[in-house]
Amino acid sequence: MSKQQRFTITAALPYTNGPVHIGHLAGVYVPADIYARYLRLKGKDVAFICGSDEHGVPITIKAKKEGISPQELVDRYHTMIGDSFEEFGISFDNYSRTSAPIHHETASAFFTQLYHDGKFVEKVTEQLYDAQADQFLADRFVVGTCPKCGNPESYGDQCEKCGTSHNATDLINPKSAITGNQPQLKETKHWFLPLDEYSEWLNQWIVEDHATDWKSNVVGQVKSWITDGLHPRAVTRDLDWGIPVPVKGAEGKVLYVWFDAPIGYISATKEWAARENKNWEDYWKDEDTSLVHFIGKDNIVFHCIIFPAMLKAHGDFILPENVPANEFLNLEDDKISTSRNWAVWLHEYLQDFPGQQDVLRYVLTANAPETKDNNFTWKDFQARNNNELVANLGNFVNRVVVLTNKYYGGVVPQPTGLEPRDKELLEKIKTYPGNIGGSLERYRFRESLAELMHLSSLGNRYIAEEGLEPWKLVKTDPEKVQNIMYVCLQLTAALAVLSEPFLPHTSKKLRHILGLSDSVSWETVESEKALLAAGHQVQKSQLLFSKIEDEQIQAQLDKLATTKANNTTQNPKLMPQKDETQYDDFMKMDLRVGEILTAEKMPKTDKLMVMTVDTGIDKRTIVSGIAQHYKAEDLVGRKVTVLVNLAPRKLRGVESQGMILLAEDPEGKLVFVNPDDEILNGATIA
Repeated sequence: MSKQQRFTITAALPYTNGPVHIGHLAGVYVPADIYARYLRLKGKDVAFICGSDEHGVPITIKAKKEGISPQELVDRYHTMIGDSFEEFGISFDNYSRTSAPIHHETASAFFTQLYHDGKFVEKVTEQLYDAQADQFLADRFVVGTCPKCGNPESYGDQCEKCGTSHNATDLINPKSAITGNQPQLKETKHWFLPLDEYSEWLNQWIVEDHATDWKSNVVGQVKSWITDGLHPRAVTRDLDWGIPVPVKGAEGKVLYVWFDAPIGYISATKEWAARENKNWEDYWKDEDTSLVHFIGKDNIVFHCIIFPAMLKAHGDFILPENVPANEFLNLEDDKISTSRNWAVWLHEYLQDFPGQQDVLRYVLTANAPETKDNNFTWKDFQARNNNELVANLGNFVNRVVVLTNKYYGGVVPQPTGLEPRDKELLEKIKTYPGNIGGSLERYRFRESLAELMHLSSLGNRYIAEEGLEPWKLVKTDPEKVQNIMYVCLQLTAALAVLSEPFLPHTSKKLRHILGLSDSVSWETVESEKALLAAGHQVQKSQLLFSKIEDEQIQAQLDKLATTKANNTTQNPKLMPQKDETQYDDFMKMDLRVGEILTAEKMPKTDKLMVMTVDTGIDKRTIVSGIAQHYKAEDLVGRKVTVLVNLAPRKLRGVESQGMILLAEDPEGKLVFVNPDDEILNGATIA
C-alpha cells in the first residue's frame, strides 16, 4: 500500500435504469466499502465517492418503454439505489448524481478546457441513422454482431460477452433498437479524443510500470486493446438527454456518457468537500493522494484507457494508483441478467432478510469473483451463515459473553499468572491486524476475510480444548478459568475491531455488548495494551447471527423458478420484419447443404467455434458463435445449411468463409436449420 495518508476511493457509478443486484455488490461496492472502512480504521483521510449515472442511453430506452420522462426514471432509481446502499451499510462519504448542477458545471468545464487546449479532433463522420425514428443512433440504440467474438447481441459501444469496446459502425448487421430497422449512414459532426496519441504512454504506465502490482485481468485487457490499436473516440453524441456540448455549432449534441460519467467522481468530491469544509483539489490534484477505482471487468477500458487519457490531456489531475477490477458473479449457475429478471435485487433482499445485511456481505466477500467468474447459490448462502457465522463466530462470542456474565457478573476478570498457552494466544492475536491488513492492501478480500474467521476458529479451539473447558474447570480451578476468560475477552474485543470492514453491523453490535470504546483501534489490537482491562463491565449477550431455515431458502428458490418459468413461456422477442427486398437480390444468396468435418473451440473466446465444412464444392473454414451451445465433438458429422457466397470476414484473426444458418429458440439457445441427412453435400437450397 501507498504510504500516503489521503485516499480518494471511487466505486463505479450505477446506471439509474434499475435497482442494484448482488453482481454489482460483489464486483464493486462490497470490496470498495471494505477497503474504505479499513483505511479509516487505520487513521487515513478517506473520500469514498460514488453516485448515480443518469445520462446513459439505457435510461432513455427504459423511460420510453415506461412512457415517462428520463428525469422521472432517474429520480425513482436514484432514491431506491441510494436508500438500499445506506441500509446495506455501504459507507460512501458522498453519493451524488450526474444530473446535479455541480456535475453539469464540472463536466462542461472539463470539456471546455480540453477543447480550448486543442486536445480534441473535430470530424464529420458517417454515423448510423434511423430514418423511421428520425434520429442518429447512439451506442445502445444499436445492436448487432460483435466483430470480435461473434455475439449477435452486442451493443454499439461495447460487447458484454467479450468486453470489447468498439463503435456502432463496427457492428455486423446493425439494427436500430428503436424500430428494429437496418440503419443507414448519415453525416454528422463530433469531437473525438485521439486515444491513439496516448498508446505509448498507456503502454508504459500500465502494461510495463504496473505489470506486477495491478491485477492481471486489467493489465491483460489494456495490453490487448493497445496491441489491436487504439483509435480516436467520440466524446459527443447526437442525443437530447445529457449534458449539452458547451461549444458553438453543437446544438442537439450532448457529452458522451462515458466522458461525463467518470467526471462524476470529481463533481461528487466537490459536492462533499463543500459540505465538509474541505478542499476538493487535495483529493484530485495532490500527488500525496492515492486514487483507487473499484470497478467490474466490463468497465476496464473506460477506467484504464479513456478516463486516464482524459486526465492526462487535462494535465491537472492525479492518475489512479490501482484499478482492482473484479470478474462477474453468476446466480445459480446462470449469468445474472436484468432483462430476464435473473438476479437477487438488493432492495428485495433487505425486505426478505431484515437485519441480516452482514450475512450477504460475508457470503459475497467469501465468494468474491476476484480472479474468475464465481457463482452465488442460495444453498451456499444458507450453509455459510449457519456453519460459519452462526457456528463459528457467533458461537464463540456468545459463549464468552454468557460465561463472563455467569461467572463474574459481566466484569472482565483479573488474570492470575498467565500460562504459556494463554500468552501464546495473546501474542497471536496481535499478528492478525497485519495479516488481514496485508491482504486488504493487495485487494485480496477473500483471503483477508478468511484470516478473520481463522482468528475466531482459534478462539473456539482455545475455549473448548479437552480438559480446559471453563465450564468444567470453574469449580476445581477457578483461577485458571479467570485466565481463560480474560484471554477470550481480549480475542472477542479484537474480533469486534477487525470485523468492522467486513461486518459493520455486527461489529457495532459487538462493540456495544463489550462496551468497547471507539478509541480501541486497529493499532490497539497490535499493541501491548489490553483491549478490555480487568474490572471492565460488559453487557448481556445478544445473538450476533441467527440460523437461516430451509423454508427461507426455498422461498428464494421458488422465486427464481417462477422467473425462469416466465422467461420460458413468454413469447420470444421477434425482430420486426426487415425492409422489403427484391426477388433478384434474394436469388443472389447461394445456400447449400454442408457437413461439418472438424470443430474446435477458438482459444481465449467463450463463444467462437472454428469448423471445417464440406460444402460439396469445396472444404472451407467457417467461424460461428455457437461454442456456448454445442460441444465440438457433437458437431462433427452434422448436416447444416451454409451461405457459401458470403464475403469472407476475419474473426479474431481467422478468416470465416461463409455462414451457417441458425435459429434462436424461446430460451435463447441457438439451433441449426438442418437439412435432411440423406441430401448430398453441395445440394442447392432453393
